[in-house]
Amino acid sequence: MPDQKRFLVDVGMTNLPFPMRVISKKEPEGQHTVASIAISARVMQEFEPSLIDKFIQVLHEHRDRIGTRSLKTNITDYLKELKANAVQVDFTYPYFIEKLTPVSKEKCLVRYNCTFTAKLSSLEETPKVVFKMEIPAITTYPVHFEKDLGGLFGQLSNVVIEVESGKDIYPEDLVDIVDRHALVPVYSFLTGKDQEFVINKIHTEKKTSVVMTDEIRAELSRNRNIVWYSVNCSNFGMLHSYSTVVGTEKSMWVPFSNY
Repeated sequence: MPDQKRFLVDVGMTNLPFPMRVISKKEPEGQHTVASIAISARVMQEFEPSLIDKFIQVLHEHRDRIGTRSLKTNITDYLKELKANAVQVDFTYPYFIEKLTPVSKEKCLVRYNCTFTAKLSSLEETPKVVFKMEIPAITTYPVHFEKDLGGLFGQLSNVVIEVESGKDIYPEDLVDIVDRHALVPVYSFLTGKDQEFVINKIHTEKKTSVVMTDEIRAELSRNRNIVWYSVNCSNFGMLHSYSTVVGTEKSMWVPFSNY
């Protein structure tokens, strides 16, 4: 019987480089970038090579200004065109933000890794879109000699923020939150005066990754547009071969995660 040939199969592609524009707070038309795209669909039918062509066709139709709203439309088109039971699309791309150094106010471009993930399993459901961003920062290394002058020293902390929101959450806003709560933001360039300022701050002021993560969580929790969030911080110390991790998310089971 024909129905006996039908079965669930996952089809898709990964690591597809594709030029596009992504949401930007300072550039209304979007920032140009090259995304690495992964698409997967669960279909109840025999595999057909034409399904891959459908992926590419829909992708070309929705290449401009990728953001929360556009992805909710895109993912619905994928589900319809492929007659799929579920679809997931991941857009991973570099995003550049211009920052000013702390003392000399020199301009520098800093690169951040971003990912938009859209999921949908039914046309009757609301598509789920999650924006993920990796933001490096400097925090205080947990082993220090605080009583000694200059006894504090820093560590590189990689903050990964994921947000699900009904509206676009701009990369600039997430970077601003992390930079304000970090001991020191990360720059791509520092003059001699800037380096002196940063080194002095690292050795004389204290801000642990735990405190920073909690402050970021508190600020995200006050944003009424954010449906769900998670904050994870990996810390790379100088004296050990491993990294430490601290994280939290908006959940009924996490105290104070939602005001």
